[in-house]
Amino acid sequence: MANKLKVQEQEAIANLYRLGWGIRRIARELGLSRNTVRSHVRSISPLSEAEVLTEEILKASALSPPSLGNETDPLSTPGSATGQNQTDPLSTPGNTGRKSLCADHAELILAKFEDGLTAQRIYQDLRVEIFFTGSYQSVKRYVRRLRRTDPQLVQRIEVEPGEEVQVDFGTGPTLFQSDGKKRKTWIFRLVLSYSRKAVLRQDTETFLRCIEAAFREFGGSTLTINLDNLKAAVLKADWADPELNPKLIDFGRHYRTTIMPCLPGVPEHKGKVENSVAYVKENALAGRKFCSLAEVNLTLAHWEKTIADLRIHGTTKRQVAQLFAVEKPTLQPLPASVFGCFQEGPRTVHRDGHVEVEKAFYHVPPEYLRQDVWVRYDSREVRIFTKNPDGSLKQIQVHRRLEPGKFTNARGIGGGQGSLQANLDYWLRRASELGPCCEGWARAVAQNRGIGGMRTLMGLVRLIDHHSFPAVNRACERALAKGTWRLRDVRALLEAKEIQTQIAFVDHHPLIRSLSEYGVFIRAQTQDP
Repeated sequence: MANKLKVQEQEAIANLYRLGWGIRRIARELGLSRNTVRSHVRSISPLSEAEVLTEEILKASALSPPSLGNETDPLSTPGSATGQNQTDPLSTPGNTGRKSLCADHAELILAKFEDGLTAQRIYQDLRVEIFFTGSYQSVKRYVRRLRRTDPQLVQRIEVEPGEEVQVDFGTGPTLFQSDGKKRKTWIFRLVLSYSRKAVLRQDTETFLRCIEAAFREFGGSTLTINLDNLKAAVLKADWADPELNPKLIDFGRHYRTTIMPCLPGVPEHKGKVENSVAYVKENALAGRKFCSLAEVNLTLAHWEKTIADLRIHGTTKRQVAQLFAVEKPTLQPLPASVFGCFQEGPRTVHRDGHVEVEKAFYHVPPEYLRQDVWVRYDSREVRIFTKNPDGSLKQIQVHRRLEPGKFTNARGIGGGQGSLQANLDYWLRRASELGPCCEGWARAVAQNRGIGGMRTLMGLVRLIDHHSFPAVNRACERALAKGTWRLRDVRALLEAKEIQTQIAFVDHHPLIRSLSEYGVFIRAQTQDP
């Protein structure tokens, strides 16, 4: 429990509980969870006799009615019978309310207020330090009145044309989709500080794409960008030297602009866009319902041209469109290309030759299996690199972005892409390229065996790795003649040592003598002289 509650909060819970407050009331007053208060109450040790006596006195004082004497509390509320004698500078004429419980501790509350403490913190300290019995609402009202009597000066900031834009996000209208579901949207608002010309976007890819789209709409960029300390832009807030996101720095260089975040917690530093977001909600979106982002965009684009640009601005007292015509020539020219806004990181190539990016899978050449690569990706494409020894990157593959769960080089049962029939047609085409006899036998296999013959065709294509084209074609010719559709029969024909050829002999030829002449010749040679 000690790691969840501060010491002041633990003491405040114990004191209020001993005064008879319920867990729900304590949680509400201290701004804590009821389970947190309940757990701490269980750990409170019983009081000694002296502490019990003290608690009874405090309870009695807490339950006693307030005095109706001469009240001089400056923050009294309507209904007090003696409010006319108030002399506190915070009170207003005719305020005749009863005396505030904070009046007796005005100096202590004022000191804490001047130290910059919030009303809730002041209330918690009062509970611990002086066993304050009033409510948090009483302290909050008193501090609010003090704040009104001590306003802080806000300096007016105006800039020259083309020097600054101010950026802010605001919640957009809720979309009521056809399936009955509701979808939350956001409004990106960027305002030129001089002319108050603005643009709105809901469908841009990232924060940087939003700013880029606005610059493209204006036809130029400004010297500075004034924005909040949002996580997407500022890694560590600092008025003098903020630590910016490296991509935001590169974006600024690309558009020759300087990123200047405002001071945290000081919305007055970009007051021109703060009021602009409220103006959009109240004037353009209030009372309207939308079913899609496209409908919202069309409505806002029409509103921007017909109402926002044509209005007379309350501060400049001039039409927004006229002032923008003055400011536009002072904007910096846009670069020739858009900013390459991407994400990047290391990946290891899987056994199947793919790397995973945003739950989709992209293949790389097989020589990079099990190796580390570097990927860069945006909403349109994925680029895969390998690192050179000097640290530079060498691009080895480019893919278009896929939906999650998809593969760029997925194979089907037949080893190719697409349906079974598409794979069968692919291998039939591959077999036909081997020669006419192979084509005839392959088509006969596909006709007789269908999908079951696909692996036979795959094996036929691989026979070329070990046999010549003529030999494979002769084997297929004999297999086709015999009517056999098995790959093992083709292999057997290829492995035979010799294929005998039938030669047709002729009975008569001018070069061939008659056998009777050979007989006369033999007898003549064998007879004695």
